[in-house]
Amino acid sequence: MSSPVPKGPLAVRWHGIELPRFRAGVVSTAVATLENAGTSAWRSTEEGGIRLAYHWLDDRGNPIVWDGIRTLLPEPVPPGATVELPLRIRGALPAGRYRLAVDLVYEGRLWLSEIGNAWWPADVDVEPRIPRALAARGGDLEALAAQEEPLVPEDEAAAIAYLADGVAPLPDWSRRVLDAHEQGYALVGGSVAARRRLGLARRPSALAPWAPGGGRVPGFPHPLLCPSVVRDFEPTWTDPVEGLPAVLPPDDPHYGEPWLYDARIAVTLRG
Repeated sequence: MSSPVPKGPLAVRWHGIELPRFRAGVVSTAVATLENAGTSAWRSTEEGGIRLAYHWLDDRGNPIVWDGIRTLLPEPVPPGATVELPLRIRGALPAGRYRLAVDLVYEGRLWLSEIGNAWWPADVDVEPRIPRALAARGGDLEALAAQEEPLVPEDEAAAIAYLADGVAPLPDWSRRVLDAHEQGYALVGGSVAARRRLGLARRPSALAPWAPGGGRVPGFPHPLLCPSVVRDFEPTWTDPVEGLPAVLPPDDPHYGEPWLYDARIAVTLRG
C-alpha cells in the first residue's frame, strides 16, 4: 500500500498485512509487515510505549471498536528497520461486513493515524461465530422438544446449554441463544421465571436479580444462570444459585471473551 509518510519522530510505512479468516468474537492472528519511518525507536513495555493495534469501522467509517487488542513489540524497532509482527485481532460483533484499520498506538498519548500517518485498511467479511447447532444438558424434556429451533445431540453441537431438573426454556429460547452465539458471544445467559405451585407464582428471593423483563443488560453484575457456552470457550463456574448452574462473566471488558445477559432468553422453574 502506498500512503503518505509524515516526517518526524513517529512515522510508519506499511508493507503488507496477511489477514486470517475472521469470526465474530473470536481472536485470530494476522501478520503485519511495517517499517519504522520516523526518527525515534519504537519500544513497548507492559506499562505503555508503542503497540500494534486496530479499529473496526462500519461502511461509513464510523468506529464500531476503536480500542482493539494491543500487541506489544518483542524488541525495540530502530528508525529505518522493517519488522514482521503477529497481530491478534478479535472479530467484530455482530457478523457482517466491516472495514479493518490496523494502526499503531503510543499508549496513553495518541494513535499514529492522529498525527498524519495512514492506517492499513482492509474491507473484511466477519463470519458468524458458530453454526446454529445447540445441545442442552438437563432441562425439562417436554419444553426442550417444543423449541422453535430444534436442539441437536451434544456430539453435533457448537454450543452447549447447562440447565437443571425442572428448568423449562420458553419456546423461543433456543433461537435467541443461537442468535447471540452466532453474533459472536461465547457465553450467554438470561432470566429465570418463577415456579408455579397451586396456581400461584413463587420466586425464591435469591433469584430476584434474574427476574424476567427487559432485554440485554451490558455489564450485568451477577453470574449467568443456566448458561449456554460455545465449545471453544472454558467458562469460570461458580456456586449454583437455587440449584441452577452458574458461571462468572469474563472480568476484562476489553480483552475478555464477549458475553451476554439478555432477559428475553428466558427459562421457567417448574414445581
